[in-house]
Amino acid sequence: MARDRYRADGPDLEVTPRELFFNRRAFIHASVGAMALGTIGCSETGAGAPGGSRGSATPADPIGPPPEGPPDRRIYEAEEGLLDAPLSRPDVFPTTRNDAYPLPDVIPPGLTNRLDAARHNNFYEFLPGEGGEVWRSADKYVVDPWSIEIGGLCAKPMTIGLDDLFAFPHEERLYHFRCVERWAMNIPWSGFPLRAMLEKVEPAADAKYVRFISAAIPEQMPGIAEAPYYDWPYHEALRIDEAMNELAMVVTGVYGEPLLKQHGAPVRLIVPWKYGYKNPKAIVKIEFIKDKPTTFWEKAQPHEYGFLSNVNPNIPHPRWSQAESYWVRLRGGWFPTPIFNGYEKYVGAMYPDEPRTLQKALDKGQTAR
Repeated sequence: MARDRYRADGPDLEVTPRELFFNRRAFIHASVGAMALGTIGCSETGAGAPGGSRGSATPADPIGPPPEGPPDRRIYEAEEGLLDAPLSRPDVFPTTRNDAYPLPDVIPPGLTNRLDAARHNNFYEFLPGEGGEVWRSADKYVVDPWSIEIGGLCAKPMTIGLDDLFAFPHEERLYHFRCVERWAMNIPWSGFPLRAMLEKVEPAADAKYVRFISAAIPEQMPGIAEAPYYDWPYHEALRIDEAMNELAMVVTGVYGEPLLKQHGAPVRLIVPWKYGYKNPKAIVKIEFIKDKPTTFWEKAQPHEYGFLSNVNPNIPHPRWSQAESYWVRLRGGWFPTPIFNGYEKYVGAMYPDEPRTLQKALDKGQTAR
C-alpha cells in the first residue's frame, strides 16, 4: 500500500503524510486545498465512548451534551510524539486494501485527516468525561507484551500474544465510523475479520453472545482513578451472529501503521454499523456466554445507551437527534445519517424489527434498544 494514499492535498480528503506534519510550511501548504473544501475532520472512539464535558461528569449524569458551535477551520499541526506507533511490525504494515468493502454510496467519500484522527479520541481510561487529546495522557501506557484470553463456552480456549495476533492474514478496509455524539469519519483500519479469531476456539452451540473486556491498568491509565464511579474494566458485547458478520473486524493498525495508543493499541474492534462505544479498545479478554450481558454504558445510563446500539437516524438520543452526522474537527459539514451507518446490505437481515420510522426519545426509566 503506497504511502501517498494518505495525502491531504486533494478534494477527496486523502490524508497528509507523516513527514509533512513536522514541517509547518509544508503541512499548511498541503492542507489549504482540503481545508477550503470544509471537509477535513473526524476521529474515532471506542472503550469508554459517549463523551461529554471534562469536569462535569458525575455518577448520576456522566455524559454531557454533544459539541455544538460554528465550524472550526483551524489548521492543526502535529506535535512530537503524536503519531508515534507504540510498536513496530514492518512485516505486517502497511497492508493491502480490500476493495470488496468500499464506503457506502450514501456516505461522503474520502479519508479523514490522519492528524485529526490522532488528536481527538474518546478513551475514558485516559481522559474520562470528554473526547480530546488522549495521547497526552498515555505516555506511561505499555502495549508490548500483550495477551488476549479467549474462553467461556468454547471447545479450545486459548491465550494469544502479539505474535499470534499479527500472524493472522491482515488487510486494510476503509470504513465509515459514527459516534453517538453525531461526529463521523472515514478511516482506513488494518486487521482481519473477527470471526477468523473466534472460529479458532470453536464456540459451543449454546454460546449466544461474545463479551469483550478491555485493559484496566490504573498505574498506566490515569482516567480510571479520575472516574471511579464507572464500572471498570470497560466491557462490551455482541450477539454471536453480529460477531461473526463479515464486517466485524479485529483491528491492529490504522493509516498503514500499527495502532496508536489513543486509537486503542494494540488491538481493538471495529463494528461499523454500530455507534462508536460498541467498538472496545485495548482488549485483553473475550468470553463466549449464553445469556445477554449488561455492557458498560448500559449500566451507566440504560435509557440512553442500549445493547444493540445500531446507528439509526430514526432512534433519537434523549438529548439530541441522530438524523444528521458531521465531520468532527470542523463541527460542520452536516449530512444525513443512514440507517446502519450505510451498511444495511451486510447487516439489515439481522434486525427485522429495527425501527424504520421516527421514534420518540426515551425518558429516564425506559431502556434503550
